[in-house]
Amino acid sequence: MSQAQILVVDDEPDIRQLVQEILEDEDYAVQVAKDGESARLIYTQQKPDLVLLDIWMPDIDGISLLKEWSAAGKLESQVVIMSGHGTLETAVEATRLGAFDFVQKPLSLAKLLATVRKALESRPQGATTRLSGQKAYPLEPLGNSPVMQLLRNNAKQAANNASPVMITGESGSGRETLARYIHHLSSAGGEMVTLDHSQAGGENACSYLFGTMVNEQPSKGLLDQAAGGVLFIPKLDELPAKTLDLLNNILESGGYTPQGGTGSKPLGCRIICSAGENLEQMVQDGQLPAPLYFHLNVLPLKVPALRDRPEDIPELIRYFSDWFPNHENLPYRSFSVSVQNRMRNHSWPGNVRELRNLIQRLLVLGGEGEVSAKEVDDTLNQSAASIESGGSRHEGLFDMPLREAREQFERDYLIYQLKKAGGSVGKLSESVGMERTHLYRKLRSLGIDPKSVSSS
Repeated sequence: MSQAQILVVDDEPDIRQLVQEILEDEDYAVQVAKDGESARLIYTQQKPDLVLLDIWMPDIDGISLLKEWSAAGKLESQVVIMSGHGTLETAVEATRLGAFDFVQKPLSLAKLLATVRKALESRPQGATTRLSGQKAYPLEPLGNSPVMQLLRNNAKQAANNASPVMITGESGSGRETLARYIHHLSSAGGEMVTLDHSQAGGENACSYLFGTMVNEQPSKGLLDQAAGGVLFIPKLDELPAKTLDLLNNILESGGYTPQGGTGSKPLGCRIICSAGENLEQMVQDGQLPAPLYFHLNVLPLKVPALRDRPEDIPELIRYFSDWFPNHENLPYRSFSVSVQNRMRNHSWPGNVRELRNLIQRLLVLGGEGEVSAKEVDDTLNQSAASIESGGSRHEGLFDMPLREAREQFERDYLIYQLKKAGGSVGKLSESVGMERTHLYRKLRSLGIDPKSVSSS
């Protein structure tokens, strides 16, 4: 299916650019309009799947546009109203006119993305757009090696139980893929909602997790969104102590109270976590509360490193060499048996993620026809050389003024981390522990274009 088409209408250039970059990073197709007249023209010509519509604009206000579009009795696109001056009356009026939802500025990126996804999922049956911004990498852990067959069998058993699951393994090995596989096999009717480290570790962690109650008006938190489904906690071992304590309190009590509320809500979701293989040591060192560890480690599953199952590499090569041409219009190139054998002998420190990125790079930058062993060797060597030269590359920084040296280091650091994240600013935000809004501004200030970095 094609990408969901989203129109962002806002008279503030910074907000337009920020929202566009965030949505494009989530793999949506985005257009922007700086005023009501531009929005009217784009809407008439293209009928986007979703419109993010600001209320206050210099020519035509958002409510007037919404009235105009709904005058025929039925909106042809989902509409989410955005405003920094919103009132309950405005939200009610927008909903009466057919808007799907109302979000307030300053925008919470987690809430914005959740609202976008829900709005697209609520489109009428028969819509042909891709409803999720997430890239459709394999739901099922790939590979027919004995260790992967055992992992899938254990995952099926875990899916039939509502107890917490702890998925361990090296970074890039496919821990989230396994979590989605378990959720897919389970009878849970709700969604799998992923915890955002930047939100859960910030000043508003409680409202992000528990929601709020202001003037008897509730605002859903992450636990409310996950009700009836799964809360996925990636990289448990990288969460700050405050967040770990909050999670421990939830599991100890079996419930939570929205900020500003009085009544406790029961925990109505299953929890699946992922982490590295150092959890027991973290408990011994006092970095992870022992009660939390025992609450979450009921059904432990370990995803093997790719180097421990090289017989699965040909299947992974076939999958990704087909996936990119079919979903990203990259040229198809075949991998001979000798090249596959060469790739089987690589250690793959980045696991499946590294293999996937290598194949994508060979399809984007390579020539036509069959992939050669030299291309594979050159690409792997370039990646290794880039990592190994990280220290010596910065020797010249000591001769620079402090401000210039800091900016140069930040630029190199973020480019390096962005490449590791496959060009995804969302993943970069998690890995560097920086809230996405500030991260986009930092990237712009340093002249870093995520699109060009991801394809380099």
